[in-house]
Amino acid sequence: MNLAKLEKILKDNNQPKFRLEQIKKAVYRDDVSSFLDISTISKELREKLDREMKILSFEAEKVLISEDKKSAKALLKLSDGEKIETVLLSPRLGIWTVCISSQVGCPLNCAFCATGKSGFKRNLTTEEITDQVLFWRQYLNNLTPALSLSRRGGVINNIVYMGMGEPMLNLAEVKQSLRDLTNPKLFGFGSRSISVSTAGIPEKIKEFWEEFPQINLAISLHFADDEMRSRYMPINKKYNLNDLRNTLKDYFQKNKRKIFLEYIMFQGLNDSIKDAEKLIAYLKSIGNVYLLHINLIAYNETSNIFKSSSKNTITKFRNYLLQNKINVTIRKSLGQDITGACGQLAGK
Repeated sequence: MNLAKLEKILKDNNQPKFRLEQIKKAVYRDDVSSFLDISTISKELREKLDREMKILSFEAEKVLISEDKKSAKALLKLSDGEKIETVLLSPRLGIWTVCISSQVGCPLNCAFCATGKSGFKRNLTTEEITDQVLFWRQYLNNLTPALSLSRRGGVINNIVYMGMGEPMLNLAEVKQSLRDLTNPKLFGFGSRSISVSTAGIPEKIKEFWEEFPQINLAISLHFADDEMRSRYMPINKKYNLNDLRNTLKDYFQKNKRKIFLEYIMFQGLNDSIKDAEKLIAYLKSIGNVYLLHINLIAYNETSNIFKSSSKNTITKFRNYLLQNKINVTIRKSLGQDITGACGQLAGK
């Protein structure tokens, strides 16, 4: 919601200062989806606000719900006609996670990611980022189509910046969105319930952690070999594994919070025991291995060039890491049937 515009309308209409707090509470805490439904303000003001502004900065073109009812994906049309996607996930009953986008498209062009293939259009504003969370809150609480999802119960507990775009390349807006999401007078999320994922932009990571040391940081690693990482992740040509290692070493000198390393499993590319040994060696070269946690992710199809490692291969890979005292989890993929899983968002 555009708070600056809301404040101006209220000021121009000689409304008392507490009116803003009443509206913020209705929208951010009570999940009201229309100004017309805010019972704590006059009918005249409700109607005026409804005429002059919208609560959300976009319109939902469509929402797809997975067959197992554990996930939903929304295609959102922004005010300039550009489109983004956002995903709602329920890894277990009573728990919901919102996966939000930070850019329209992505400039990094990772070979295995559908978002990168769509190119880069522009950064999202703070409002466009946080409105994705508002949208899902409203969807779960107020809209009839959500009934099939609401049977799982619960509320939105977690937020992950793992949708479209590279958050560190839109850091100013991402940082303000984090301030809003953790503001007790707005969304009121705890810092540790939010995760930000990056492919690795060293100077931006440092700027990020200085202000948000309690926000979870996830690194899209995927390869522990510079040649392979550069081939499939062009960002590695500018910021290689040594740059990333030095950044994480600096991080651990100032912050003893756990870092998550995302590792997509590709058949025949990075899933052998030799690859596991490279990964272990790389992690040990960083130090503070007990604070590094690997998330193994089966590749979600976006191209016929790549295939996912088999379940058996992923299990063997995990077990080898465990034998070598590496913290590791096989992350469950949700939303594949609605192309809402990791790497599949394309804004279409």
